[in-house]
Amino acid sequence: MNLFAGRSVSYCWLLQVALRWDQVDFGSGTIYINRLKHGVSSTHPLRGPELRALRQVLREYPNSPYLFVSEHGAAMAAATARGIIERAGEKAGLPFPVHPHMLRHACGFYLAYSGHDTRAIQAYLGHKNIQHTVRYTELAPGRFKDFWTD
Repeated sequence: MNLFAGRSVSYCWLLQVALRWDQVDFGSGTIYINRLKHGVSSTHPLRGPELRALRQVLREYPNSPYLFVSEHGAAMAAATARGIIERAGEKAGLPFPVHPHMLRHACGFYLAYSGHDTRAIQAYLGHKNIQHTVRYTELAPGRFKDFWTD
């Protein structure tokens, strides 16, 4: 699953390790994200590779209600998810420590740099306050693109 496709795995799947299978609708190809910290919950579309990966996980852990499971079938601990992300950053050779919230920021910046509407990014990230989203768009070089057509 590709972070830079701007998809859920980038921030909410790994930050919300207690996601349950009843939040995934394979028929409609969507996942319901119940936001943390008083954010706005929403339903997100899933692409083919994400759906295939989820089906594979479901085949491997058919008795667990959770998408991310421990060795015992319980919800993966947040500390475990943090450790996975930290090790991935080290393995990638990044010159700084990586933490889960960086994935959320990377998603926000990617969407802003791709020219997506600030309100759409706000809804996607579940921000109640637009100011939390504006920080991603303030630095986007394309924010003034197409202001003038002549």
